[in-house]
Amino acid sequence: MKQGHLHPSTITLRNLVSIFEKLGFEVYEGPEVDDEWHNFDALNVPADHPARDVQDTFWLKDRRVLRTHTSNCQIRAVKDCGAPIRVVIPGKCYRNEATDENHETTLWQFEGLCIDKNVTVGHLFWTIGNALKKLYGENVEYRIVSHHYPFVEPGYDFYVKTEKGWLEMLGSGMVHPIVLKNMGLDPDKWSGFAFGMGPDRMTMRKYGIRDIRQMWGNDLRFLKQF
Repeated sequence: MKQGHLHPSTITLRNLVSIFEKLGFEVYEGPEVDDEWHNFDALNVPADHPARDVQDTFWLKDRRVLRTHTSNCQIRAVKDCGAPIRVVIPGKCYRNEATDENHETTLWQFEGLCIDKNVTVGHLFWTIGNALKKLYGENVEYRIVSHHYPFVEPGYDFYVKTEKGWLEMLGSGMVHPIVLKNMGLDPDKWSGFAFGMGPDRMTMRKYGIRDIRQMWGNDLRFLKQF
């Protein structure tokens, strides 16, 4: 007799892995507790950036951090696998922020990194659009909004239309030349894009869940619905 079932976020994560594997991406994993260099410095996040402040980052006494994003694996992935590279990096992240219906201190992130010769922003837009259509159907409504992130240039946010309005699903952009150099790559020869999806928010949109805190509440009345 079959007992138990997958958490709704796990279902979304597995669907995302399957979607990107079909596009030639491989799964890469890295540490949840990391050094400051991989989590911030190597990604062109300056020392005075607000994301380093205690209100956003969980700092340990030895100056290591609970990673704030799975982008901490970007440098490692290229160092380990070389270029060209296409990887997705699913994992948990931690942010010291106030919780509300759309924000949690512990969250899943689904990172993507693609580096090759002659990669353009058009490849980024098609890749993300394809993933959203696979998840939500061909008629999904989404929009792309310019946004600044220190590790990409230019940067973009993707919003998906929900019953409550437009919900931000992911940040993305073309890998910054400084980040490429930190990977040991020549930005005159290599280019690429990166993105960070929020599987919890994507799950909320897919199943009509209104409060992200329910995802981590361990309430069987909620979980049994899936």
